[in-house]
Amino acid sequence: MSKLRTIIIVLAAMLASLSSPARADSGTVRISFVKAGFVIGGAVGQGTLTFQGRSYRLTVGGLSYGFTFGGSQTYLHGRVSNIYRPSDIEGVYGAAGAGATVIRGPQAIVLTNQKGAVLELSGNQTGLMVNLDLSGMALSLR
Repeated sequence: MSKLRTIIIVLAAMLASLSSPARADSGTVRISFVKAGFVIGGAVGQGTLTFQGRSYRLTVGGLSYGFTFGGSQTYLHGRVSNIYRPSDIEGVYGAAGAGATVIRGPQAIVLTNQKGAVLELSGNQTGLMVNLDLSGMALSLR
């Protein structure tokens, strides 16, 4: 399953890089959030965008629906690309996912919002979480 996840991430990153305009810029992102649920799940957290030498605080929120059970704390870091200004990171990022975390597990994901911003994130999740669901994550500047 981890090989399939890696292949999907690489393909998504390659497709995202093909559609990125030459004038767009990139930055780095660090986010952490707590996720909990039973069928319907929720997530809340915070983070930081570093873009063109400045730092911007982020708010993270999200919902998931499907087979979701448990609770976890997730720390992700990585790159955001295809943005022109900090506000381009704002929006809803959707994903379908499946996974399980018992105590601690790795996470990696590539997401795109409605403005074309591409998040390539990896990190760790701790807790007890089993999921097979559709989820959405909203990022906004504070």
